[in-house]
Amino acid sequence: MAVALSKAREFGFDTVGCSSTGNLANAVAAQAAAAGFKTFIFVPADLETEKVVATRIYGANLVKVQGNYDQVNRLCSEVSQKYSWGIINVNLRPYYAEGSKTVGFEIAEQLGWRLPRNIVVPMAGGALITKIYKAFEELKELGWAEPAGTKFFGAQATGCSPITTAAKRGTPEIEPQKPRTIAKSLAIGNPADGYLAVKRILESGGAGEDVDDEEIVQGIRLLAETEGIFTETAGGVTVAVTRKLLSQGRLNPEESIVITITGNGLKTIGAVKGWKDEEESIRPKLAEFEDRYLSVAPAVAV
Repeated sequence: MAVALSKAREFGFDTVGCSSTGNLANAVAAQAAAAGFKTFIFVPADLETEKVVATRIYGANLVKVQGNYDQVNRLCSEVSQKYSWGIINVNLRPYYAEGSKTVGFEIAEQLGWRLPRNIVVPMAGGALITKIYKAFEELKELGWAEPAGTKFFGAQATGCSPITTAAKRGTPEIEPQKPRTIAKSLAIGNPADGYLAVKRILESGGAGEDVDDEEIVQGIRLLAETEGIFTETAGGVTVAVTRKLLSQGRLNPEESIVITITGNGLKTIGAVKGWKDEEESIRPKLAEFEDRYLSVAPAVAV
């Protein structure tokens, strides 16, 4: 993001913006505020409240658009053509997308400068999986990491799965879809980098898989209960897809597997709210605590 905003300044833009399903909106609003840009953030009108608040707090002009991300992005493209503004994922896209390589560099670093045998990546526009691949290739070229024959597995929600659908067909040709999923951060029906994402998946020997909304919530809960990590819906997608790939035998549990988690669960509280009954309060009495939480059912005589 820093590079994209630096280029915006170099190109003479005094106003920047982006179209977003939430995470990019937060990042652009925060960095633009620190850099002193006037900012317009375009988002679908039904975006999660938590992400809206996290964007507004930085003082950006929030433009809520009636429609899905693809319609929002189309409006952004029209804005960039009429006004001399730096739109991060339109006319500044090459600089913004390069920043995604950082994820690949950090993965290698945290593995002791080794590359994983398998990696599962959530896909929205498709850029992340291609940039992680590029990061791995650059590390190998520099001699910082040995080749590992990494297989790339793309994860999407069943309600918006144009990339995984193409991967399952074995073709990089993308057929746009109308998003219907709780994983709104991944809800891009016509992904800009979908073609390249499918190519990277298939050429690496990986695969694309998707999961429904119920499986996404189960993935969020599984990660929280076993690793103490609360992820948003995109992370629920990657966890649930990994689980499915393991059950299908397409992932080998004896090999290294990296599951990419890209957002905090506090951004999508609504997705898991209500999955469990709210606990009723007790009076500050030891007997009530013991009765509610420690009581053992009496033995039944036979």
